[in-house]
Amino acid sequence: MTTATQAGGRWLAGTVQRLSRLARPRGPEALPVVFDRRRVYVLPTPFGLFFFVLLATMGVGALNYNNNPALLLCLLLAGTAMASLLGAHLQLSALAVHAAGAEPVAAGRPLQLRVHVRADPRRQRRGLRVESGAAAARLSLDQGAGEAVLELPTVDRGWYDLERIRISTTRPLGLARAWAWVWPEAPLLVYPAPEAHGPPLPEGAGDNAQARLHPAGDDVHHLRAWRRGDSRRAIAWKPSARRDALLVREYEQPQGADVVLDWRQLGPLPWEDRIRRLARWVDEAERDQRRYRLVLPSQPALGPASGTQHRHACLRALALLPAGPAHG
Repeated sequence: MTTATQAGGRWLAGTVQRLSRLARPRGPEALPVVFDRRRVYVLPTPFGLFFFVLLATMGVGALNYNNNPALLLCLLLAGTAMASLLGAHLQLSALAVHAAGAEPVAAGRPLQLRVHVRADPRRQRRGLRVESGAAAARLSLDQGAGEAVLELPTVDRGWYDLERIRISTTRPLGLARAWAWVWPEAPLLVYPAPEAHGPPLPEGAGDNAQARLHPAGDDVHHLRAWRRGDSRRAIAWKPSARRDALLVREYEQPQGADVVLDWRQLGPLPWEDRIRRLARWVDEAERDQRRYRLVLPSQPALGPASGTQHRHACLRALALLPAGPAHG
């Protein structure tokens, strides 16, 4: 039994691999996509192959010995098996993939691909599994809607080449596997991995100096209500006594003008090392709430600005820089 099951599994895997080259779709497609009968494929599982061999053996024995009860049982089991093929097909029929996307991440971190699926809530869908490459996740539908999250490994910066996504099930009896492919036309971006260690963020230059709140600043900016975790040294006792409530001093610390992150000022660093250093400085500038300007070769400067949108624009520009020479 074990040998037959393993051989059947190898045959099934090879057959699925050969069929996948001819299966729909053969290229990226716009979403939403609804699975119809032409997109759903069904093949027996290794257990299903063993079950069919067992039924064939039982049927031959029943006919040979003219055993009508055994023949009736064999036919009933065969009918149940055929019904399970139809049931597996119906698990995926009319299933709709509405959206697929992921937030950009730094190279080396897993990309969280979210696949949103909808179906008729009147029909229960069980045992659904979503796969892309080596990543896999289970999919559960609640009121006809569900989401699966796939962790896709990343290596290089730039656009991520998304493979086809397979949605499959072995329900209701595990005798057959039904599956369908979808290839979302979803642009997934991978940011450059920031430099692990390096020089600090360059100081700003110019007349556009700013000040930012800092607990160890020089000048008192304003008073605010006490919050859990505030230092006792920052409490303004006299104003607190007058207002009968704890007040805390907020300080401000002078901060340099807009930071300029210039590609040309990175000296003899290799091409990719420059990209990683600039990516690190962009993150540091955002963390310190600094306004910064990114200057890259052969394209307009970005900024000065700050915030999530500006950070995304800068990291996107760094991620999409063409591959350069080893040095320069």
